[in-house]
Amino acid sequence: GLTAVGENRVQEALAKQEQLTDVAVEWHLIGTLQRNKAKHAVGRFALIHSVDSVGLAEDLDRRAAGGSRQPILVQVNCSDESQKGGVLPTELPVVLDQIRPFPRLEVRGLMTMAAFTENADQQRDAFRQLRQLRDAEVRRGIPLPELSMGMSSDYLVAVEEGATIVRLGTLLFGERGT
Repeated sequence: GLTAVGENRVQEALAKQEQLTDVAVEWHLIGTLQRNKAKHAVGRFALIHSVDSVGLAEDLDRRAAGGSRQPILVQVNCSDESQKGGVLPTELPVVLDQIRPFPRLEVRGLMTMAAFTENADQQRDAFRQLRQLRDAEVRRGIPLPELSMGMSSDYLVAVEEGATIVRLGTLLFGERGT
């Protein structure tokens, strides 16, 4: 019954896509995308959630075929954790202004991950910040309908704060094997 499937790793997703050609699902890349993997990702995913730099966006734009457009989300580091990817909240307007003109990319929204904590207030702060950043961009005339935030451990708080996409791997499939 799932209509959208998210994958963390490009190579694993491509292998599954080849095996599941007869299954009608929308593939999302939700994990970190390294620039050297951009050529394998563009055109293979309905939505790439983790565009975390102008350089990566340039690579995706350059590799998109002809008149096609690759839908993306810009990842924002709202948890202020150095180990997490994403543009800094203060840099978001400039990054969006640089990415939006790329002719083969379609910026559909923003993505963030809260700190890995059970503290719902801390989770809420990150999700609320992303929503407020999106709202500020909408006031600037930039439509960003999607907010990808919340995973199995914090999706309820994310939904309360306006998430339009949640990532529920562990909740649906259990812990990831090694």
